[in-house]
Amino acid sequence: MKLKIQKAADIVWEAHTAKSTVPPVRAIISADDIDAAYAVQEINVKRRMANGEKVVGKKIGLTSFAVMKQLGVDQPDYGVLFNTMEVRGGKLAFSELVQPKAEAEIAFVMGEDLEGDFNITDLIDAIEYATVSIEIVGSRVADWNIRITDTIADNASASHFILGETKVDLDDLDLVDCQMQLTKNGKVASEGSGAACMDNPLNAALWLAQTMAKQGNPLRKGEVLLSGALGPMVPIARGDIFEATIDGLGSVALEIE
Repeated sequence: MKLKIQKAADIVWEAHTAKSTVPPVRAIISADDIDAAYAVQEINVKRRMANGEKVVGKKIGLTSFAVMKQLGVDQPDYGVLFNTMEVRGGKLAFSELVQPKAEAEIAFVMGEDLEGDFNITDLIDAIEYATVSIEIVGSRVADWNIRITDTIADNASASHFILGETKVDLDDLDLVDCQMQLTKNGKVASEGSGAACMDNPLNAALWLAQTMAKQGNPLRKGEVLLSGALGPMVPIARGDIFEATIDGLGSVALEIE
């Protein structure tokens, strides 16, 4: 299996560096070996770190119960965020993207490390603030022909993200009933609410925090946590302008050049 994991990692890495697509890697590591898929992800995370990229947070994927059912899984997945993924200045080159789609999400920023045994109250206490975000997901797997192991191996289809400037304390938010609207070129392209993310984005955040702590890789102070889409993904083309608005969190815009 080690040889298969390395082979899959090499294939995904080549696609990442070439900004190209490859056939599903589940043909190599199987469609349901989640541990093998995370092993593939870890190999390429270490490669990126060796190249000088810095880990700045984590993202949660598959937070919609409907999507979980579609892929035949009972839990979300996660990927690693790097400093090279954060968009500053509101503009991102289309040439940097591979099969991109946009999602509007609530981002949490950690105010302290979260280690050991903890519950939802501890998580809330550890989060410094929340803000609105747009995540760009992109799949190195051709035609988005993915199953759970394909997307995990591909770093949970992570590509880029942008954070809003408004920083809000959790006590001042209704994370369940807050409404989200994502516009594309001035027209509404996606809508949803906090409840679309595992009934509450904090449920997704707690799953990730506990998962990372058990692996000995806990969430750290200052890290960004993208908690999952609040509505359907929206395809991206060159020249598109997106704006995400979430009740209580304001808005953030992103132009694709």
